Amino acid sequence: MELKRAEFELAVQLGHIRTVPGPGRGHRRVTAREVARLRAAEGFPEGLRERVRTVGTAEGAELLGIAPGRFTRLARAGRFAPVRCYLNRYRAVVWLYLADELVELALRRPELLGGRHPEPDRDQDWRPRNWRARRIAMLARQTDDQWELAAAVAGTLDSAHLAHIVPDPYERAHLRRLCPETFRVHPESPTARGVIDALVLADEPDEIDWCRLRLVEALADARDQGPAPSPAFDAGPTLNAGPAPGDLSTDAPEAAPAAGGPSFRQAGAPVRRSVLGRLRRGRQPGRGGRRPAPSS
Repeated sequence: MELKRAEFELAVQLGHIRTVPGPGRGHRRVTAREVARLRAAEGFPEGLRERVRTVGTAEGAELLGIAPGRFTRLARAGRFAPVRCYLNRYRAVVWLYLADELVELALRRPELLGGRHPEPDRDQDWRPRNWRARRIAMLARQTDDQWELAAAVAGTLDSAHLAHIVPDPYERAHLRRLCPETFRVHPESPTARGVIDALVLADEPDEIDWCRLRLVEALADARDQGPAPSPAFDAGPTLNAGPAPGDLSTDAPEAAPAAGGPSFRQAGAPVRRSVLGRLRRGRQPGRGGRRPAPSS
């Protein structure tokens, strides 16, 4: 399809390339009809490549014609969300953004590019939680299996919260087997692992509350679809058939890895009213402060 692997993966994750389930829980596949549709599109493949092009802070600031410091403040304030990230040699998080979305922001909100911009709170950084919300949305787009969707949400909660929401050990074991692959970092180190854990897990009360609510809803749909199998009958391959959305490494992606995404500055979409009534412990994710991961 004349796309690099990173471009293809991100296009699939963002829904620009439609896939259908493969046999079992293995790779999803692209049909010949979808390939023909893509090739017939005007500007293919350059147009598709542009939709999945990502930029870091320096290139993003240059694209918008602003200073890197202002770009970082806009990102921390949640004006746009990262789509991918990686760890640099110093084990700091480097965020990547969709160039297409930055251009859209410049056209929609030109006042953000000049004049005074409110400084975010010292400890406030919306990049990690917006990235987590976007990652769940991209994982959901790649599956029709409700248990796999529940596993994607479950991966944002620590073991204590998960045990409270999912008391059945068979269900918890099934969710663990389906959980998207943890980020690969080479070489592995305790420092890198700590950074990854901080990125993957929701860490503020309002975000944790949203993830709990979302998991309750996803579990209800999964149980309607069918019970979790006992370990003796669940020896199939796991959900992950390649890098998870936002896959992390110590090297920058091989290609600048589109548009649309979650509503930024929120950790996700509303849940059903019945669920809100049962488990709400706080407000829907607001703009409370959070402890940022070390970032670039």
